[in-house]
Amino acid sequence: MSTRVLVVDDEQSLAKVVASYLEHDGHEVSCVFDGPAAVDAARAQPPDVVVLDLGLPGLDGIEVCRQLRTFTDCYVVMLTARADEVDKLVGLGVGADDYLTKPFSPRELVARVRVMLRRPRVSAGGTPAVMEEPARVFGSLSVDVAAREVTVGDRPVEVTRTEFDLLAALSARPRMAYSRRQLVDAVWGDGWVGDEHLVDVHVGHLRRKLGDDPAAPRFIRTVRGVGYRMGEG
Repeated sequence: MSTRVLVVDDEQSLAKVVASYLEHDGHEVSCVFDGPAAVDAARAQPPDVVVLDLGLPGLDGIEVCRQLRTFTDCYVVMLTARADEVDKLVGLGVGADDYLTKPFSPRELVARVRVMLRRPRVSAGGTPAVMEEPARVFGSLSVDVAAREVTVGDRPVEVTRTEFDLLAALSARPRMAYSRRQLVDAVWGDGWVGDEHLVDVHVGHLRRKLGDDPAAPRFIRTVRGVGYRMGEG
């Protein structure tokens, strides 16, 4: 079955070019050109991926992403014309999975979408796409890979699909210190090209959601000069 991609950009000519590349890659694509229309379209026909411009009329991309995250776990690729890191980090802070700075190559965007869609997913019938295994426990943190659920104590923790994939990768071999590149390969795919500090941003979001103090982390430890590994909890 083809995957559904929603392209949201007020530059209609750019949106249509992006749509044509995605359609050529086998996706079912629809385009909208402002923030409110994006939320309405995603509610009416849930997408697998949203390509979302940051600077939109009506609602900006950050607010659209916040609203999307209240009812869908689709992948979100944020597009921004502003190259400063603040916009990128803010965009990722509301649940974007990846970002591209304009101008960008439509072929690169298509490649990133393709990599995202190769990640293990829960099927429409609710059956996990991974073999069932016991939850991975680190003190009060529980990572249930089969159910894709995270809890700290008795508290469920809402994480994005990318945040979960990162936590699943780290917890699969908890004594291993992963470099950023290894985590990029595990989560985004070995074909992903971009700033590997994207990993740091997602680790920061996970720590906040897990209540993990970066100065004395219990769950995700920084390995100086290398990257990250799981803590004992």
